Amino acid sequence: MHVIRHGLPLLIFILVIGFLWRGLGLKPDRIPSPLINHPAPTFSLPTLSDINILTSNKDLFGHVTLVNVWATWCYACALEHDFLMELKDNSDFVIYGLNYKDDRIAAQKWLETNGNPYQIIATDINGNVGIDWGVYGTPETFILDKKGIIRYKHIGQLTPEIWETTLRPMIDKLQVETS
Repeated sequence: MHVIRHGLPLLIFILVIGFLWRGLGLKPDRIPSPLINHPAPTFSLPTLSDINILTSNKDLFGHVTLVNVWATWCYACALEHDFLMELKDNSDFVIYGLNYKDDRIAAQKWLETNGNPYQIIATDINGNVGIDWGVYGTPETFILDKKGIIRYKHIGQLTPEIWETTLRPMIDKLQVETS
């Protein structure tokens, strides 16, 4: 009885430490998405620039696309914004924005102040389209091929290092594959 009384708490403690140790080795930006190699979810949303103009998943066809999920309340989105501005004039792909659970007016003012890297911006005020895309939070960036198939999902801030090691090579490959 004495062994069980003192051994059980020790065993639980060791198990908790083991789970915590394992968690330190996980990479939260590499959460697998069931949407990889599947068509982008169907949607139709108003654009940020004009609520009377709708944009849909059909706008993602015909070119390699980066779909960037962002919001004005997202600190990491603000950090990656300058980098997106550097990428915006690249003719190898289109940057499409999904403004997620945000205030429309605040988002418009933020882009007026900081610049707009997006060709089109859909407004997902309720977050329903984000749920369909499997969005965990912001920022998240998806790469789609010219047929609108999701080929990659990055969770977190885009950086020059991530761009050079992962996204740029994938975009180059998709340009060749779907030409």
